[in-house]
Amino acid sequence: MWQLFEPVHAVSFSAPASLAVWADAELRSPWRAYFAGRTAPLGAVEAGPVVAAFFGYSPVMVARALPEVWTRIPPEKALAVRLDGARAALAPLVAATDADELTELATLLRSAAERVSVAGRVLGAANAALPWPDDPLGTVWQAATILREHRGDGHVAALVTAGVDGLESLVWRTSRGGPDRAFYQRIRGWTEDEWTAAADRLRARGWLDAEDAPTAASLAAADELEATTDRLASPVWDVLGPAAVDRAAALLAPITQAVTTPGP
Repeated sequence: MWQLFEPVHAVSFSAPASLAVWADAELRSPWRAYFAGRTAPLGAVEAGPVVAAFFGYSPVMVARALPEVWTRIPPEKALAVRLDGARAALAPLVAATDADELTELATLLRSAAERVSVAGRVLGAANAALPWPDDPLGTVWQAATILREHRGDGHVAALVTAGVDGLESLVWRTSRGGPDRAFYQRIRGWTEDEWTAAADRLRARGWLDAEDAPTAASLAAADELEATTDRLASPVWDVLGPAAVDRAAALLAPITQAVTTPGP
């Protein structure tokens, strides 16, 4: 389910149609749009809580956007803009979707999102407290966002429990494949020295070898971490039940495919 709802959530901060809506609201920098939109459910907070909740971003990068961005757009407007941006990005992709099926999907995902446990989950709780849109497409996006942030909060909790900090989680991730060091340094704001120090800490822990490849202990820990993340997210879907989950997945899959077809 995460693989299906994550891309739907992400359109509000990445799709060109969505970024155009942000630009119309005078936030032409994608990074200002990202920090304003994702932080808005928390209110006009400063950088500290966002560094904690977003976890993998350099404090310096967060501080470039917050709290300055609130002089450009108040949180209540940012909430409206991010929803409008999501609608703008998703609407063409669901144009061929049967209206009754879109309404059914919205009902199923909202039912799941309303079941999230908010204890200890700051971003999940803040998004779950927002009023629901009055249209199926907006509801699909908002439910995907609640579910995504709920799961992300659980993932951060699992990392903290494993004694891994935000930068170490990125270094560890690159060692196991996927986007490389340059990609994460660019989008998360970490310096060369900071990255090297984090790699040294993982090497001292026995999780990286001399060539920065993951050790057997590292791979086992990664499997355990992902299993913990899944376990923390699973009660929502357990309560919804297998038949409803399968139906939600079947309805959501074509939308996710349309979202991801142009690129990652």
